[in-house]
Amino acid sequence: MIPVLFWTLFHQVFVFRCASTTLTSNYSCSLQGRVDMPGFLADGDFTIGGIFPLHYRVELPVENYTDRPAAAQCLGFDPRSFRWAQALRFAIQEINQSKNLLPNITLGYKIYDSCSTPLLAQQAVLAVLNGPELSQHGMCSDASPVLAVVAESGSSQSIVVSRTLQPFRIPVVSYFSTCSCLSNRREFPTFFRVLPNDDYQVKAIAQLLKHFGWTWIGVITEDHDYGKSAVQGLRIAIKDTGACIAYHEMIPKVYNEEKVRRIIDVMKHSTAKVVVIFTVEGELYPFLKEYMNYNITGIQLIASEAWVTASVLATSYPFLVGTIGFAIRQGKVPGLKDYLLTVNPLMYPSHPLVQELWEALYGCSVNPPKTTSQNSIQLPTCTGEEPIREQHSSYLNTSSLRVTYNVYKAVYAIAHSLHNLFKCEPGKGPFQNSSCANNTNIYPWQLQQYLQEVSFTISGETVNFDEKGDAIPSYDLINWQRGVAGNIEFVRVGMFDGSKDAGKELFIQDEAIMWTGHQREVLVSVCSDSCIPGSRKAFRRGEPFCCFDCVPCDSNKISNETGGDYWSNTARTECILKAVEFLTHDAMGLTLTVISVVGACLTAAILLVFIRHRNTPIVRVNNSELSFFILLSLILCFLCALLFIGEPTVWSCMLRHTAFSITFSLCISCILGKTLVVLAAFTATRPGNNIMKWLGPKQQRVIIFACTLVQVLICSVWLIAAPPFPFKNTQYSRSKIILECSVGSDWAFWSVLGYIGLLACLCFVLAFLARKLPGNFNEAKYITFSMLIFCAVWLAFIPAYVSSPGKFTVAVEIFAILASSFGILLCLFAPKCCIILLKPKKNTKQHLLGKVIAK
Repeated sequence: MIPVLFWTLFHQVFVFRCASTTLTSNYSCSLQGRVDMPGFLADGDFTIGGIFPLHYRVELPVENYTDRPAAAQCLGFDPRSFRWAQALRFAIQEINQSKNLLPNITLGYKIYDSCSTPLLAQQAVLAVLNGPELSQHGMCSDASPVLAVVAESGSSQSIVVSRTLQPFRIPVVSYFSTCSCLSNRREFPTFFRVLPNDDYQVKAIAQLLKHFGWTWIGVITEDHDYGKSAVQGLRIAIKDTGACIAYHEMIPKVYNEEKVRRIIDVMKHSTAKVVVIFTVEGELYPFLKEYMNYNITGIQLIASEAWVTASVLATSYPFLVGTIGFAIRQGKVPGLKDYLLTVNPLMYPSHPLVQELWEALYGCSVNPPKTTSQNSIQLPTCTGEEPIREQHSSYLNTSSLRVTYNVYKAVYAIAHSLHNLFKCEPGKGPFQNSSCANNTNIYPWQLQQYLQEVSFTISGETVNFDEKGDAIPSYDLINWQRGVAGNIEFVRVGMFDGSKDAGKELFIQDEAIMWTGHQREVLVSVCSDSCIPGSRKAFRRGEPFCCFDCVPCDSNKISNETGGDYWSNTARTECILKAVEFLTHDAMGLTLTVISVVGACLTAAILLVFIRHRNTPIVRVNNSELSFFILLSLILCFLCALLFIGEPTVWSCMLRHTAFSITFSLCISCILGKTLVVLAAFTATRPGNNIMKWLGPKQQRVIIFACTLVQVLICSVWLIAAPPFPFKNTQYSRSKIILECSVGSDWAFWSVLGYIGLLACLCFVLAFLARKLPGNFNEAKYITFSMLIFCAVWLAFIPAYVSSPGKFTVAVEIFAILASSFGILLCLFAPKCCIILLKPKKNTKQHLLGKVIAK
C-alpha cells in the first residue's frame, strides 16, 4: 500500500518540472500531472488553510507498474466532516464582516480533503502551500500567503501536517486531534489544539471503569498514533484502579476481512464484557459492519471522543444503543444553521462536494453521468431544490455542536492572534528589542508568538492555550439512547472536569444511563468474582492480577487485610479486638510493687538508724557520708522499679532505663569510693605512705561525680539520638498485643548496662584485694560479697531478658533491679545494723580495730 500511495502522491503534488541548461539560466516550469483543486477557495489579504476528512475511506487503484498510477479514490462522503469545513467558511465570513476584529483586513481560505489518511493529508498540506498556476515568465508561482492551517481530525494526519509545516514555521491549530504525543513541544513546536489531549481522556475513562467496578476490559484501537498512544496512556491510568486489560487488538490500516473477523472472534469468546475503542469513525465504520453480522450481544462499548458523537455511525448501526463515552465539550455557533442551508446545488451547481452531500442526504444525483459502467449504481435524479430536513442530523444538527464548535474556535483563535499582532505598540512587542512585526510583511512564526499568548471569550467560554499548546481539559459523558422517533440521541449523563481536585473530577448521573441491550442495570465485567468472607486472593501464575482463585484466609487474617489491633475469629470472617497485655497491677505486678516499696522503706529505715547513730564508731569508721549516699541511691533504685509497672508511655519509657542506670551508677560509684578509701586507709599505715591525702572528702566527691557524670552523658546521647518509646508488639502472639518499651537504640541500652557492670567489676576487684586486711570489721569483705551478688544477678539477667516473653521481660528487669539492690543493702548494711541495734557493746573503736591494737 505504501509504495502505491507514495507514487500516487508524488505525481499529484510534485507537479512541476524545472529544467536549466546552465547554472545561470532561468528555470522553466511545466505541469507534470493532475493537481487537485481545493474543496473550497476564497481570496483574502491573508490565507488560512483548512484540512478536513470529507471522506472516511480510500480505495486504491489496481497498479500494473507499466502505466502511470491512477489517483486514489476517496469514498464514503461524511456530511458531518463537511459541516466542519462549512464552519470554517462561516467563521471567516463573520470575521470579514466584523468591524471590531481585523477591520479593513480580509481573510481567505483554502480547504482540502484528507480522506482520513495520513498520506493524503500530506498531499493536502502541500497543496495548501503551493499554487498550480504558472506565472507569465514561466516561473513557478510564489507560495500563497498562508499564515496558519486549521487541521486535522485524526492525530496521525495532524502529525504529518505539523511536521510538513515545521520547516516553514507555520502554526497548526487542530480541532479534533487528541494524541498526547502532539503535546511534545520539542517534536511539534508549531502545534496547537482547542481541545484537551488524550492524557485526560484516558484518566477520565480509568475513573469511569473504577466507578462502575469494571476490572476486566478489552481494548480495540486503530493502527495509528492516536490508538497506540491512547492504549499506552490507559495502561498507566488503570494501574491504581485495579483494572486489567484482557486483550488489545488493532483494526488494520487497510481493511482486511480476515483480520477483522479474528478481532471480533476474540471479543466474542473473551470474558471481558466491557470494550474500550480508540479509533476515528472512518476506521470504525467498516469494522462495525462486520461486527453487526456476528450479532454479538452483552458487550458494553466505551467510545473515545473520536467517534462518540459520530452521527454517521449512530444512523447506520442502531445496535450501538447503550454506548457510553467522553466527548469534547459542546458549544453554540449562532447563525451556522442558516448558513448551512445556503449550501445546496442551486448555489454551487457544479461543485462535486455539494453534489456528494446531496447524494448522501437524499440518495440521488443532481448531475447524473451520461455514461455509466456496468458495476456502478445508477442513482435517481435530484432537482437540487430538495429542502434539508431535521432528519438530516449528520449535517444540519447544530443543537449540540462539538467538533464544529472547535473548528469555529480555532479560526477565531487565529483571527484574534492576528488582530493582537496588528495592535502591537512600538517598543512593547514580543520580538527582539521589544519590536513589533512589520504589518506589510507578516511571517507565520510571528503569528505563532501571538497565538501562544492569545486569550479571548467566545460563546461564554474563555479560549487560551497552555505552554504545550493544549486547551483546558473538560469532557461531557455521552450515552447513546433511543429517542421517541426511534433515532439514536446523544444524551449527556455526566461530565469530567480536569481542573478540579483529584478524585472530584468525575460526575455521573447513574440513573439516567441506558446500558447495552436497553438494560438499566450495570453490566458486570470481572475476570474473577470477589472472594467470600473468610477467603483471600491467590493470584494465578502468568495471568493478570485481576485473575485469581479464592483460598481460605491464614490465621489472623480476614479477606485480604492483616489484623493490627484485631485478629480473626475461627471462621476468619470477622475481626476480634486483640487482648492488650502489659505488666499491670495484677498478682505479679502487685507482688513486685510490694517488694519494691518494702525495699525502699527498709532502706529508708536503715538510713534513719545511721543518721541517729552517726556519731557511733561503726558509722564513723565506715565513712558516714558515703554510707548516706549509698542508702539514698538505693532508695531511688527500689523506687525505679515502680516505673516499669503500668501501661508504657513516652515519658515512662524514657525514665525507666535512664533513671535506674543513673541511680545504680551513683550507688556503685559510692561503693567504689568507699572501697578505695578502705584500701587506702590500711595502705597508709605503712611508713612514708601519704596516699590518704589524695582520697580526702573532696576527692571522694569528685570520684563519685565523675563516675556518675559518664553515665549521665551516655543517657543524654541516648535520649537525643534514639530515645526509648512505647511499642505495640503484635508479632509474638497473634491473639494479643504486647505493650512494651522499645529501647530505641540497642547500642545505648547495652552501653549503660555495660558501664554499670564495669564499675561493679572494678569494685569487686579492689574489694577482693582488701578482703584480708586486719580488723574485727573489715568492710572490704562485705563489698566483695555485694558486688559478687550484683554481677551474678545481672549476668543471669541477660539471657532471661532476651528470652522472656511479653510482660515477663519487664518482670525480669524489675527482679534484677530489686535483687541487686537487696544484695547491696543486706551485704553492706545488715551487719552494721545488727551491731548498732543488737550488739551495741561491739560498737566501740577498740573492738573494731582490736587486731590492729594487739599488734
